Amino acid sequence: MSARSLDLKIYAFLIAVGIIGPWLVPSITSQMAVMWLMVLMAVTWDMTGGQMGYNSLGNITFFGLGMYASAVVQIGLVYDVMEYTSAFGAIKVDFTVSQYWTGLILGIGAGGAVATVFALLVGPFMLGLRGPYFAIGTLGLAVAVAELISGWRYVGGGSGISMPIFPGEAGTGSIVFYVMFFVLAIVCHLVIRAVYRTRFGLAINAIRDDEDKAEAMGIHTTRYKVLAWAISAFFMGMAGAIFGNMSGFIEPLEVAFPTATFGIFMVAMALLGGKGTLWGPVLGAILFHIVKEVTWTELLGWQWVALGAIIILNIVYFQQGILGWAQDRWPSLFGVTVDEKMSRTGQTEAAE
Repeated sequence: MSARSLDLKIYAFLIAVGIIGPWLVPSITSQMAVMWLMVLMAVTWDMTGGQMGYNSLGNITFFGLGMYASAVVQIGLVYDVMEYTSAFGAIKVDFTVSQYWTGLILGIGAGGAVATVFALLVGPFMLGLRGPYFAIGTLGLAVAVAELISGWRYVGGGSGISMPIFPGEAGTGSIVFYVMFFVLAIVCHLVIRAVYRTRFGLAINAIRDDEDKAEAMGIHTTRYKVLAWAISAFFMGMAGAIFGNMSGFIEPLEVAFPTATFGIFMVAMALLGGKGTLWGPVLGAILFHIVKEVTWTELLGWQWVALGAIIILNIVYFQQGILGWAQDRWPSLFGVTVDEKMSRTGQTEAAE
């Protein structure tokens, strides 16, 4: 089976599941929407962490910035943002259906744009760091931005912002946000699949394998690193904008910049499925989310212990992830072929 044929079958399966899922089990539509959000997080993190070798702990920054950018645009189109956030009941809030949808669409676009611009501005500085210094630096960036937002009264400071209420019937909103996350996750995966097959994909893989040699071969490493981070930021910003509306209320530490949960989850999911692979982050995100939801329901009080155990087992015994392990055992299933002649030659040379 060729890799292209396998990709098409997986896409067809995911799209079928994504379409019929809410109709089969409508009671968990919101949980399934978050599952597609997890896929988005894992896939975008893997572009820098898996494909490029820069393990970021601060990609949640783009998620939170997109959320706040969207909120400011949605509210600012109708009301004065400072007056809206200043005191509960200071103004009578009443978004019409037209105002809501116009604000939502523009807000999602603004979320992606603001996150991308931020990545382009800070990328040249942050991506000058390597290894653990980059990981710690991005973590510090996420914490710093969250604290700055917490102290910015224009956007409600630590008290947060109540988002415009979805104008449809009860239960309709969860379907709408589910569709948004589902479509965005599929589009994001198709985009990164396309760019991985270009010179861009080869360049970021070369940076991961040996950045100094890549630079010596004429690859402008800073440009490619910043571009990869900006692509991740674009999708994370839009995801944050949608999630803020689905939550109905945003505040800095628990919803917009949840470093200890979503910020760590996106790394754990990519590692679980197999970082540096096309489908590993998708598989890891789906499995991780299912386990998370089950433990939250059946093992309440022990859910963090269960998730911590999964992460430890993954790091200690399955560092290549589930997909990496499967590819090593059954390479032909993934379109990987082995040149027997070269393999025998290599073995002979090694024996000599």
